[in-house]
Amino acid sequence: MPRLAAGNWKMHGLSDDLAEARALAATWPDPPVDVVLCPPATLIARMSVVLAGSGMRIGGQDCHAATSGAHTGDISAAMLADAGASHVILGHSERRADHGETSAQVADKVRAAWDTGLTTIVCIGETEAERNAGATLEVVAGQLEHSLPRNATASNTVVAYEPVWAIGTGRTPSPDEIAEVHAFLRGQLPDPGIRLLYGGSVKPANADSIFALPEVDGALVGGASLKAADFGGIIAALGRA
Repeated sequence: MPRLAAGNWKMHGLSDDLAEARALAATWPDPPVDVVLCPPATLIARMSVVLAGSGMRIGGQDCHAATSGAHTGDISAAMLADAGASHVILGHSERRADHGETSAQVADKVRAAWDTGLTTIVCIGETEAERNAGATLEVVAGQLEHSLPRNATASNTVVAYEPVWAIGTGRTPSPDEIAEVHAFLRGQLPDPGIRLLYGGSVKPANADSIFALPEVDGALVGGASLKAADFGGIIAALGRA
């Protein structure tokens, strides 16, 4: 299965920012990798038009576990698919921290996304305090076990390891630390073919060294995915890996 670069725009992006998606699509050299852009929900439908025919796909950043109902401000997996999404990020550390999402709730969302035909990008990762306490593997194992239904397969699921302390900080774990966690997670997956992404301050300058590591199948990219030049550089590095 091709490697994957997924861009998480988070709560960034207005209509004018679609120009960055157009620039990426126009210059994308079509490497043998998969690319998914996950903009705010307000841009999904328009971005699906902008990227039509480029080979790039669109994802949401979250979905509700219910198919519909009295859930003001939420969005269902079916709504994401209807707007043009093929993927959805679930269990991101910002959702877990800011909204108190539990791994059990993430698992419910995963099932809802699968029922709609969306591919889930399930995020796990430890805090700095947990790493300093030597609990990294225990933490990610627990999150994986309780966030990922056991019938997850390579066709419906991607797992992204994002150490919380590295997200948006410019800091990254050492290559040995990334390799250790990815090797451990590979042995915990219900399907060993599930792609494992690394996320946390990935940028063109460090992409080659990260993608050269064993068991790293791509990246979940935050801020660098907002600029075509930066995300394009990461995609190119993934194509070289």
